[in-house]
Amino acid sequence: MTFPVKMADSLPSEFDVIVIGTGLPESIFAAACSRSGQRVLHVDSRSYYGGNWASFSFSGLLSWIKEYQENTDVVVESSTWQEQILENEEAIALSRKNKTIQNVEVFCYASQNLHEDIEETGALQKSHASVTSANSAEAVEPNCLPPEPNCLPREDESLSPLSCEVPAEQIPGSDTEIALEVNDAEVTRKREKRSEDKTSEEETTKNTSIAEDTTEQPKKNRITYSQIIKEGRKFNIDLVSKLLYSRGLLIDLLIKSNVSRYAEFKNITRILSFREGIVEQVPCSRADVFNNKQLTVVEKRMLMKFLTFCMEYEEHPEEYKAYENVTFSEFLKTQKLTPNLQYFVLHSIAMTSETTSSTIDGLKATKNFLHCLGRYGNTPFLFPLYGQGELPQCFCRMCAVFGGIYCLRHSIQCLVVDKESGKCKAIIDQFGQRINSKHFLVEDSYFSENTCSHVQYRQISRAVLITDRSVLKPNSDQQISILTVPGEEPETFSVRVIELCSSTMTCMKGTYLVHLTCTSFKTAREDLEPVVQKLFIPYTEMEIESEEVEKPRILWALYFNMRDSSEVGRNCYNDLPPNVYVCSGPDCGLGNDNAVKQAETIFQQIFPSEDFCPPPPNPEDIVLDEDSSHPEASESSVMPKPNSETPKETTSLGNLEESSE
Repeated sequence: MTFPVKMADSLPSEFDVIVIGTGLPESIFAAACSRSGQRVLHVDSRSYYGGNWASFSFSGLLSWIKEYQENTDVVVESSTWQEQILENEEAIALSRKNKTIQNVEVFCYASQNLHEDIEETGALQKSHASVTSANSAEAVEPNCLPPEPNCLPREDESLSPLSCEVPAEQIPGSDTEIALEVNDAEVTRKREKRSEDKTSEEETTKNTSIAEDTTEQPKKNRITYSQIIKEGRKFNIDLVSKLLYSRGLLIDLLIKSNVSRYAEFKNITRILSFREGIVEQVPCSRADVFNNKQLTVVEKRMLMKFLTFCMEYEEHPEEYKAYENVTFSEFLKTQKLTPNLQYFVLHSIAMTSETTSSTIDGLKATKNFLHCLGRYGNTPFLFPLYGQGELPQCFCRMCAVFGGIYCLRHSIQCLVVDKESGKCKAIIDQFGQRINSKHFLVEDSYFSENTCSHVQYRQISRAVLITDRSVLKPNSDQQISILTVPGEEPETFSVRVIELCSSTMTCMKGTYLVHLTCTSFKTAREDLEPVVQKLFIPYTEMEIESEEVEKPRILWALYFNMRDSSEVGRNCYNDLPPNVYVCSGPDCGLGNDNAVKQAETIFQQIFPSEDFCPPPPNPEDIVLDEDSSHPEASESSVMPKPNSETPKETTSLGNLEESSE
């Protein structure tokens, strides 16, 4: 069901559950409630699904950057809601400003052809210097205003990030503006044709006027900022960088609930390590170990023996009991492993801290890594096509299929609390409508400073890079890699690097999308720039002349800090009613287990006798009313239409689950 802004008064006034925020844990919880027959209202003040779990096209990301760089404190508040608070009630005001993102910095290294018009508004203009910081006033111009708020598409519509981001841009020189309903492929063809016509005209002019001057001709394989802007729809850039363990809680939930039908996945193809300035591939499966040419025969036997022990370490407590109080790094030194193998196990297989992780933590992490091998590929990890932001939308779709109502760009002014019982009884939205409910789930970024005055948050440092090639020359140009770079100083944290190729549908062909993540010690740029400098070099005109460049070149970079509230307990918030539950934003971990645990824990607290996201009913078992003139639409009618650009080498969880079993 859809409720535009002008029709907000037609929202029902009674629900069983109201969910505020469309992040992954909130979306899972909403889907579980709707599946169990509860009446669910799911709202978000943003114009897109996912919150800090969202994915953006390039133009959408520029608009998101603009939103946080403006950093205005002027918020228009409506006082009409205060008139609806009765004498025996009190209000908990919610925040109208998201303060979870800080220290946003943008740098553009790609060259800008001054003779080439940038077709997409919101372009970050390239100055004559090699770097442009988005902290400058002219660094980022927003795209057009966000579209009118949407709810989840109707059965004949497709749930796509494109519908929640920015409107289609107006082609320069065109008399008409492209409507949102125009097919993207048709728009792309028109743009390409226009671009080809324009290029041919320019070439004709150049040939007739300065045919003898060839010094300004562009080099082959040169990627300009204009190209990134034009191909912006091919980018799906995640705000949070995560992977799915093939035997993790989220994969199991996707299969159990059959939500996996709404998404496709690709295997992570390589696990890399960075040691002494060299990037190399880590052997993790039995086949990888014995095919590796960098390990000696003795090292291969050592590694296989140790990995076999880790798979069944709980059956041999005598092997590790004496080392329970020391770090995993110290334990590895006692296991007849060469320094090279110790490094591989610690940083690329267990992926634990050298200074803080205990022996038990390291053994558990190594066993989990090995346990996930081989289920869907040669590594333990999967990545969703079109980005991490697809996952919240998949669960939102399931919620809508079972009757949930969605409203984006729909702000909530306050929670209404009954003084006598102390329970929350309703919300009042931006239009002054009072909506009653029994249970409320709120994403923590919506709480005001008064509610969070005693909360201490951690921070996540994030960087997003667009580069021209991989950090390790691949056998094919479609490799998806994960790399862990340990911190050099005791107070610094290891940095996780995930490199995505164009077959993941997250970047344009000829580029790679690189995500860097670590727990914050300083600002994101201060934390991550040393690692960026080790692995990459800025894209400059001088280096283009040299065909042999050892490191990948950075075309564009974004740094920002994101709040991590994953370890904040409910008791840390001031005066929350007992029927108001809290979900945190993304944590710094690699997997999504924390989001699933949050959603399931809260669901079981509210509905202890209900199954959490059970499988959908078999369509053959559904009995329709005899007097119904039109049969109900099946779930398949609301599934996204297959994307013509989706690569063939994708993973279907359901099919592979059946075959693997």
